[in-house]
Amino acid sequence: MLIGGGIGAIAGASAGKGVAEKIDPTGEAGYWRDEYTRRPYYDPKYDYDRDYGPAYAYGATARSNLGDRSWDPSTEVELEREWAKARGDSRLEWSDARAAVQDSWGRADRTYSTYEATDRYHESRFDQAPYRDEGAQYGDYRPAYRLGTQARHQYADREWDDRLESELGERWNNVKGESRLGWDKAKSAAKDAWHSVERALPGDADKDGR
Repeated sequence: MLIGGGIGAIAGASAGKGVAEKIDPTGEAGYWRDEYTRRPYYDPKYDYDRDYGPAYAYGATARSNLGDRSWDPSTEVELEREWAKARGDSRLEWSDARAAVQDSWGRADRTYSTYEATDRYHESRFDQAPYRDEGAQYGDYRPAYRLGTQARHQYADREWDDRLESELGERWNNVKGESRLGWDKAKSAAKDAWHSVERALPGDADKDGR
């Protein structure tokens, strides 16, 4: 995926936000790579890596950096203005990229809403967590809880096993932010989040019909 060197004012809006607040880009890229050809705006003359990938990445990054702002006309004006810098080698003009950017923005917005709920759940139980490392704080484990939560939604048809644990371990350094934990200590929290999605969130959160 080729993305431009910055997104100007939108990137600047994130000043002071911790990296731990970001959504795992590897998981998002995997989701959109599998999904993009089924979206109503898909045009077969464009591909994922060159064209749609940068638009999806831009939408998720913008949602993260702009915080609690909603997608509205003023936000869209800003995003359109910065697209020329963010698009990299994408052949999509804004009129074609807009729907993909908004799609990714909306998915990121739902993810952050999920994180708010699961953060409350895990933080309320953190003092009793058997894997809590002495001296570690909840903020050290939060990225692991979020990774486990995201993975449970991404891989709803899989079980937690050694292979999945290894795959998530490869993603850990991309999402850990300021966490002081290595994967050897973070993986227990990720596993806990994976198995507790239905307790942390109301309804059929993992889409297994139960």
